Amino acid sequence: MSKTFSQSEVAAHKKPDDLWVVVDEDVYDLTKFQTEHPGKCGQKILHRVAGKDASKQFWKYHNESILKKYKGQLQVGSLDSKKQAAPPTPPATPPPAAQTEKKEIAAPQAESGTVVPMPGKDVKEVAESMDPYGDLVPYADPSWYQSYHTPYFNESHAALREEVRSWVDSEIEPYVTEWDEAKKVPDSIYKQMGEKGYLAGLLGLHNYPTHLTKYAPKCVSTDKWDAFHELLITDELSRPGSGGFVWNILGGLGIGGPPLVKFGKKAVVDRVMPSVLNGDKRICLAITEPDAGSDVANLTCEAKLTEDGKHYIVNGEKKWITNGVWCDYFTTAVRTGGEGAGGVSMLLIEREHGGVSTRRMDCQGVWSSGTTYVTFEDVKVPVENLIGKENQGFRVIMTNFNHERVGIVIQCLRFSRVCYEQSIKYAHKRRTFGKRLIDHPVIRLKLAHMARQIEASYAWLENLVYQMQMMNDTEAMLKLGGAIAGLKAQATTTFEFCAREASQIFGGLSYSRGGQGAKVERLYRDVRAYAIPGGSEEIMLDLSIRQALRVHKALGMKL
Repeated sequence: MSKTFSQSEVAAHKKPDDLWVVVDEDVYDLTKFQTEHPGKCGQKILHRVAGKDASKQFWKYHNESILKKYKGQLQVGSLDSKKQAAPPTPPATPPPAAQTEKKEIAAPQAESGTVVPMPGKDVKEVAESMDPYGDLVPYADPSWYQSYHTPYFNESHAALREEVRSWVDSEIEPYVTEWDEAKKVPDSIYKQMGEKGYLAGLLGLHNYPTHLTKYAPKCVSTDKWDAFHELLITDELSRPGSGGFVWNILGGLGIGGPPLVKFGKKAVVDRVMPSVLNGDKRICLAITEPDAGSDVANLTCEAKLTEDGKHYIVNGEKKWITNGVWCDYFTTAVRTGGEGAGGVSMLLIEREHGGVSTRRMDCQGVWSSGTTYVTFEDVKVPVENLIGKENQGFRVIMTNFNHERVGIVIQCLRFSRVCYEQSIKYAHKRRTFGKRLIDHPVIRLKLAHMARQIEASYAWLENLVYQMQMMNDTEAMLKLGGAIAGLKAQATTTFEFCAREASQIFGGLSYSRGGQGAKVERLYRDVRAYAIPGGSEEIMLDLSIRQALRVHKALGMKL
């Protein structure tokens, strides 16, 4: 804001029909807003601080998202005592001679009587770390955000990070709480995801699918796209601290889209996916049933081939299907053969086929994700909608699990960071027994345990994402399935630990919805939605060892 006011000028605006307050040296006109202020005594509270500095009262009951939400509407200026940020200093102009000089690469020279190693033709310079980014709270962001070196991320990732974060900070974070309460994210946000090219980048593909959408992120060349760009989008979208929001905009697509794109018939993919990736239509994955969760091989939803061999008739039910209530397409696991994994196929069922009914389920967490109970009654599906080969759908499912579980890991670790970041910032404000929370050793111990688990898990994540990028889908399914299952369990237990410790640090504020503890309260409810879907922790840990032993036996393990 360009206007500045003295404290005495602000003090003149202290009446109900002319009410200004100061928060962090910024001046806000709340004259019209006061009737919207929540709480039975909302207006009285504002009247008590009219014309005064209300910073202490504001931060006692609100978090940063509230300020972001209303700042543009209500701020009228700043105090004249507020220090203005100095403009960046332009780089010094080098002397004329230096402009034409070529940079020489230092190389050791051999001298008589001395043995020195000689470098090759091209002497590589040590890569510089990237500029610090974000609030720089230790461990609240990945280390490469905070000027640590990284072998995985480069300037294209940094540019995408800035693009996504700017959008999230302005268009998403201020509204996440009300969307969660409403159990719905506006369709316009999903549409923007398509138009920004983010949806197309969330399919776990080795190459950006330019053949399926005209949209792409502005700051990254599609031929440079890699798995770490996808990691980054998911990570930054998770910063508002809402599993419901993340699942709403990428949950169905991220697990329902890849099987169709990788194994579907070209004509069907070309017909369906452009409208999905553009944000006009939605797709989800329908595997889990009322009586078949982690035990996928025993699903009972049945698809019978018609006598003319042109259609499948599908009957059955699916449960806990993310986004299902809004979806046009259902990537569905069905039984086309005998018992067990050998009788499972994958079909793309379209809502317009008729016989598809959906109803929203009320769950403990991820409120805005659209968790759905789906019923298929005599749905007539063209055989062209078979994904992969008949009775070989289990391979499609297993290939898809790696991408699904890595997505869960990325979200869990960012949510863990959110719990940690919220806690460490609150611990610097809150005072008990005459000193700040952060000055109590027991609080620092809690934060340290949170940080060590987050950083260890994230290092494992980076390694496995790199392996996925370098391997084809079949090799990754065989080699990485066990490790990814183990990391999924590690990430969800880390998330649960961090949510609990953050709740302890916030105390009663994390037990009530809204206010300073809003993110912690919401994430605490979301924990089970990550610990169970995609494979429960117990099954993941068992799978991690069984799969590792199987793989390493094939590699020649010696015991």
